[in-house]
Amino acid sequence: MGNLNIVFIASEAAPLAKTGGLADVTGSLPRALQQLGHRLTIILPFYRRHLFANNIRTTPLNRSIGMWADGAQHHCPLHEAVVDGLRFVLVEQDELYDRDGLYGPPGGAYDDNLLRFLLFDRVALEAAALLDEPVDILHCHDWQTGMIPLLLKTQYQHHARIAGARTVYTIHNLAYQGIFPADWIHRLGLPSHYFHQDGYEFHGQINCMKGGIEAADAITTVSPSYAEEIMTPEYGCHLEGFLRHHAGRLHGIVNGLDVDHWNPATDLIIESPYGPGKVAGKKRCKAALQTQCGLDEQTDAPLLTLISRLAEQKGIDLLIANVATWLERGWQLVVLGSGDMHSEQELHRLAAAHPRQMYFHCGFDEALARRIYAAGDIFLMPSRFEPCGLGQLMAMRYGNVPVVRATGGLRDTVIDYQADKARGTGFHFIEATPAAFDRAVEQAVSIYRRPGAWSRIRSRAMKRDSSWQPSAKAYAKLYESLLYPKGQDG
Repeated sequence: MGNLNIVFIASEAAPLAKTGGLADVTGSLPRALQQLGHRLTIILPFYRRHLFANNIRTTPLNRSIGMWADGAQHHCPLHEAVVDGLRFVLVEQDELYDRDGLYGPPGGAYDDNLLRFLLFDRVALEAAALLDEPVDILHCHDWQTGMIPLLLKTQYQHHARIAGARTVYTIHNLAYQGIFPADWIHRLGLPSHYFHQDGYEFHGQINCMKGGIEAADAITTVSPSYAEEIMTPEYGCHLEGFLRHHAGRLHGIVNGLDVDHWNPATDLIIESPYGPGKVAGKKRCKAALQTQCGLDEQTDAPLLTLISRLAEQKGIDLLIANVATWLERGWQLVVLGSGDMHSEQELHRLAAAHPRQMYFHCGFDEALARRIYAAGDIFLMPSRFEPCGLGQLMAMRYGNVPVVRATGGLRDTVIDYQADKARGTGFHFIEATPAAFDRAVEQAVSIYRRPGAWSRIRSRAMKRDSSWQPSAKAYAKLYESLLYPKGQDG
């Protein structure tokens, strides 16, 4: 059943403004839903300097919404942008959103983030109520929009065009819950009668994610395995019991990838195009990256690659513990990323000590990332937890066979060759230890030395359907189940 009127409300979306995977989802999933015949609008803050930097053209809608918050009246003009056929409505409030960072300076957070995003949430609801047709689905994302389902239930039911909307709340990363002091309740006019342990109260503080979990009609997260994991003490970030209580509304739907944007057959940035069954171009990509990075141009040496934030969550310590051993075996390593200062220093030290075998680029460079995906033989993702992950999807798309810890979306998207040799697309390890990681990489290298078997794994990885279409269909089915329960047709 198509033709639903769906509104996404989020704090970022590619290509308008991005800090991570959330933007990839909110920029790509609506397009896939639109291709299924639904009507989509995405509401974002008007991040003036980010829009300018990304060459996004906007048009004033000649409508301004006034909103009281924290003892002041804020005037929020609305703007529109149409990007690749998708309509974005943007909420302007330069004092709050025209800043260098979306959420804070590097490594930090703005002190007024709750004000920034609660104001945005309220204006976004008002903006959704101004759309030409009633809204069927309000789809909210992460803590920044976690209060919207609660606000809709308690304070915005008088808006006829949104009163009948069903709410879907997606948890992209449970570790970031939006926790703030309780004095903001009265400063922002939050519904205080929901400030209790079964609502948005969390150890005497406001927890925006709890508000979304409690009030939304459906809760989703970005892979089936992560949906199971977050109901356990190991991964639940102190909300596992609360989530188990709401398990009947919790669904895991794996993320997809913009496969037109990530396609080695048409990618103009990489050295040479290639695809499944036609991998001569990949060999040229490997040689070009070895030259660019100052590595020995050895076609037979396995080229290990990693593109990641340098953080404990990503298992960077497991990588660093193994680097010297891997280089002693004659393997090569290219790392792209930034984050923890100690990890950066150690990777710089190792690369300087082995310049013909290892290269480390501190920071992020999408052009270099594409060349690394295209050149690499083995892609490393030793994450301690990973809600979904996009790196492994990009790597498989480019024939860079992943070695992943069997957690979250990594377990769901990479088929372990050791467990299923007929369908395997990569390699798993379970324990978050350097030894377990090393064993998995050794297994991958041993198969790499067998060209026939390796070619089959690589080909299956490249042919995997990582598009948004299966996921979009799953979301559409969920939306329809909320609107037309038990097979009702409305």
